[in-house]
Amino acid sequence: MSLKDNKSTPNWKLKLHEVIYEADTPAGKFFDLALLVIIIISVALVMLESVPEYFELYYWEFYIAEWVITIIFTIEYILRIISIRRPKAYIFSFYGIVDLLSTLPSYIGFFFGGANLLFAIRALRLLRIFRILKISRYIGESNKLTEALRNSRAKIIVFLFAVLIVCIIAGTLMHLIEGETGGFTNIPLSIYWCIVTLTTVGFGDIAPVTPLGRFIASVIMITGYGIIAVPTGIVTSEYNKADSSKDSIKNTQVCPVCNEHDHLNKAEFCHNCGNRLNA
Repeated sequence: MSLKDNKSTPNWKLKLHEVIYEADTPAGKFFDLALLVIIIISVALVMLESVPEYFELYYWEFYIAEWVITIIFTIEYILRIISIRRPKAYIFSFYGIVDLLSTLPSYIGFFFGGANLLFAIRALRLLRIFRILKISRYIGESNKLTEALRNSRAKIIVFLFAVLIVCIIAGTLMHLIEGETGGFTNIPLSIYWCIVTLTTVGFGDIAPVTPLGRFIASVIMITGYGIIAVPTGIVTSEYNKADSSKDSIKNTQVCPVCNEHDHLNKAEFCHNCGNRLNA
């Protein structure tokens, strides 16, 4: 039945779907790269508009550029809905909601005002880059990284709890040693100082003054360099263990019916609805 549904889909709609949703053809790669450039320009404009001097000087340039980009995103959003047999699968997906939020701010600002309050929503366009950067040769590596992070989750949580315990103990000691004269007026504030010192951030708002306090601070600083490297080592170890076989490599095919992705390499049918994928 799924194969029949695929044959009943107009050829132009299948070609449009392949260009918009996939990146294994020259047209699809060109579409993704062009969209990537537009997204980067859009986010850059959002950041520049937040600078009062630039906003006052180039107000109309920003206004026109924003509407051009909004119209492009609107057309793209409509084409994505048209090119899939089950539009709800795309509209209510994560990226479908992000795409909608990418177009709404300009229209809301035009009809209801308060466009300046929508800067943060417009910056969500940057999330679309994660969908665009799906070129086939990177899919396998991204899957390995995701698997490594997932397998490292328990170890990293245990490690973070250990670091938190160290910070609580060290912060309590610094409160007892330095006291209010050194700025360590309470234990929570001392724990905050320990975290800042352990992560080698060092704001400098609080500093020990006694010799023993400075000695403990030195130990915490040196320990911090080793602690930073531990999560990296855990993830790297799991990454090396990740399965790198060809069967685990995913391609860029997106089902033209249900919008499902992450299909195995050389897959001919969708693993969700059974529909034949685009050749």
